[in-house]
Amino acid sequence: MRKFFPPSKPRTVDGGLKARSKRGAIAQTWWSERFIAVLEDIGMGNRLQRGRTYARKGQVISLDVDAGSVTAQVQGSTARPYRVRIGVTAFGKAEWAKLERELAGNAWYLAKLLASEMPDDIEDVFTGLGLSLFPASAGELSLDCSCPDSEVPCKHLAATFYLLAESFDDDPFRILAWRGRRREDLLDNLHAARSDSSPAADTAENPGARLEDCLGSYFALQGDLPGPSPHVTSSSSLLDQLPPVDARLRGHPLLDLLRPAYRRAGMEHCS
Repeated sequence: MRKFFPPSKPRTVDGGLKARSKRGAIAQTWWSERFIAVLEDIGMGNRLQRGRTYARKGQVISLDVDAGSVTAQVQGSTARPYRVRIGVTAFGKAEWAKLERELAGNAWYLAKLLASEMPDDIEDVFTGLGLSLFPASAGELSLDCSCPDSEVPCKHLAATFYLLAESFDDDPFRILAWRGRRREDLLDNLHAARSDSSPAADTAENPGARLEDCLGSYFALQGDLPGPSPHVTSSSSLLDQLPPVDARLRGHPLLDLLRPAYRRAGMEHCS
């Protein structure tokens, strides 16, 4: 007779990575939502649901994103955590050089990336060069887990996917790092590409330049500002700042008698 084995329960983890979302969708930004939608579209939707509980309970111990690989440790029911790896193709130098030229050609992309946001149409840039930001098919992903579960993705992989999506919420550059370009390198290369082309620097000589090509230097100081000019004050106006003086000389108010002298003093000072 077949023995009945009760469902195993995962061991509790102290300090595990917990999904912020307690119910409903886990992804918050459009790019992480897009990532989950892509996984569901390529046939992982039903299997992904198994990982939500693990992601929310903190069963994922570690999560690291490198070029072409995401690695994680996920605690299951056994004493030793399972080793998880999610592989994807990292683009080479030539492919990234083309991408960076396209991104550098539009100051809006650079502005959004500097603000740690993913431009809404950045996928179009990748597609236009025959590339894809997110995996386009299940065949583009390499999924491995040291657990004995034959289903792919298992709940350990699924939990890793969910926490990976949340990490994209926090830092969209992780998506690009997964594809082979770190934040610092990407921004340095974009700045260098814009400096080489310098479309904004020629705006004064080229009044027909497009606005989107000038956004990178739109608020930059274009020349020396003139210094403040000294405020010119009439000498006689100083008398008007005195408190009321009820004094008269030979029937004339004292201040009226002093005004000509103040005017002459002011003219001599200016000359």
